[in-house]
Amino acid sequence: MFAVCAIVLLCLMSVSHSAPLDCENLVRSLDQLDPHHLEGRRAMVAGSLSHLPFMEKLRRRDSATINFFSNTNETNIFSRSMRLDNKCHYVSYNISLEGSSFTFNNGNVTTTFIHTSCHDCILMSFDVESGKRQHFYLFSRRRELEQKEIEDFRAQVECLNMPPPAVMDPTRDLCPEEKASDPVAQTEEKTEGLRGM
Repeated sequence: MFAVCAIVLLCLMSVSHSAPLDCENLVRSLDQLDPHHLEGRRAMVAGSLSHLPFMEKLRRRDSATINFFSNTNETNIFSRSMRLDNKCHYVSYNISLEGSSFTFNNGNVTTTFIHTSCHDCILMSFDVESGKRQHFYLFSRRRELEQKEIEDFRAQVECLNMPPPAVMDPTRDLCPEEKASDPVAQTEEKTEGLRGM
């Protein structure tokens, strides 16, 4: 009987002391960024924001996409679309790539690419207004990921002490690719910036 109690006690101790998350490894930035890996359009699969009111806005979105492309050897463009209440909103930014991160030309947002277990994903951490807010987004060429990939992202969010992520509904329509846009409208969108992205 003593042996049975000892085994049960050991099992309970091992369950209650499960290995802590290896956060340093989970949220490390990419060592080297291949700009060609960035190119193309991806849909948002999941995201978390440190600012709770914006987190609620994120949960209300129908879908979101990002697109990276270069129009010259030195100019890189980051564009995004968002479908909310069946309306599409677009914005594009000139960015400067620097190692595993990029900055927006307005200088208020620095974005770092983070390692992910998802082979076709881009995981980005946005440092907004010098660290006042953090946005953490997972984008993929696929609309729906494997459960393991989502669980890995949830662990990364947990490491950053952010709210549980919003996972996008893969059945919702994406905005169509943006057509030639009106620079005035684009500027107005940019004033909102990443406030609610």
